[in-house]
Amino acid sequence: MPRSCWPHLAHADSWHLIVGAQDTDRGVQALAFLPNEIWIHAGDNITWTFPTPDHSVTFLTQGQPRPTFQVGCPGTTPDGSPFDGSACVNSGRVEDLATTYTIAFLSPGNFRMVCLVHTNMTGIVHVLDRSDVLPHGQEFYDAQAKAQARDLLSDREGELARKSKVRSHADGEHAQAHQHQIVTGAGEIVSTPGGVQSVSLMRFLQPSITVHAGETVEWNSLDVSGHAITFGEEPPNLSPSTPPSANVFSDPDGARHAIISSTADNVHSGLITQAPQERTGLAQAPPGATRFRVTFTLPGRYRFKCPLHDQQGMTGEVLVLP
Repeated sequence: MPRSCWPHLAHADSWHLIVGAQDTDRGVQALAFLPNEIWIHAGDNITWTFPTPDHSVTFLTQGQPRPTFQVGCPGTTPDGSPFDGSACVNSGRVEDLATTYTIAFLSPGNFRMVCLVHTNMTGIVHVLDRSDVLPHGQEFYDAQAKAQARDLLSDREGELARKSKVRSHADGEHAQAHQHQIVTGAGEIVSTPGGVQSVSLMRFLQPSITVHAGETVEWNSLDVSGHAITFGEEPPNLSPSTPPSANVFSDPDGARHAIISSTADNVHSGLITQAPQERTGLAQAPPGATRFRVTFTLPGRYRFKCPLHDQQGMTGEVLVLP
């Protein structure tokens, strides 16, 4: 039913929230609904804007497992869709920053919102009866959104990098076996009364590394989000669930491994992420491995990137000497 046909929404209030934030060079990303808790009246609507891409605004039904963003709830629902908890609504993966997404909340209740792209990104909308007094107005939520974004992004690049180096050096036994390591991103999870927010450093912490022909480089992730490593051309229809390229095999410890003999080789790692038991809030963890290794047989300059986040500057190179 078109929104114009809902008579009880004629005098509804409209609210405005934000999805995601980033620092000036786009390297640090706040993966969060800003703010991630709000009180409104039944019949009100909320419009979300997207200062950063690759998020969804999704409300599932009670007990519905969180699907992947490719599946949706299933699919997407139109902008302006009504929600009362009986059927899910989903913006789909938003990549256009000019996009807004509006949902009209018809019935009282406490409704969880999730991002289908990012596991650690949740919030809640408290919908009260119209006779109840709301605790806050739009100005409060505007100020809260700015404060939460500032807290998530403030000095995170230096802080996350320092913590990542400490955690990487702590893996002493493994470091002896694989001397050439590249930390693939870093991140933290922040819990609030409304849900979970996270912040990610979308950078390779060793963007340039020098090795000798015959040696192996290993990428591992300390981020709360997954990344991939690609040499050469990106796979078609790229997504976090895109499998590794056919020239990638598995080592006995489960790490993925490729052998590169030319700067013209095309290699894609698939998703590199935390082990499934370390990830929370997702009914079906995306397929992935915790580590990716490449053995370089010939000298050359080999450029790589995270194809999921290269627009944020997540690129690097391996210089292979004789």
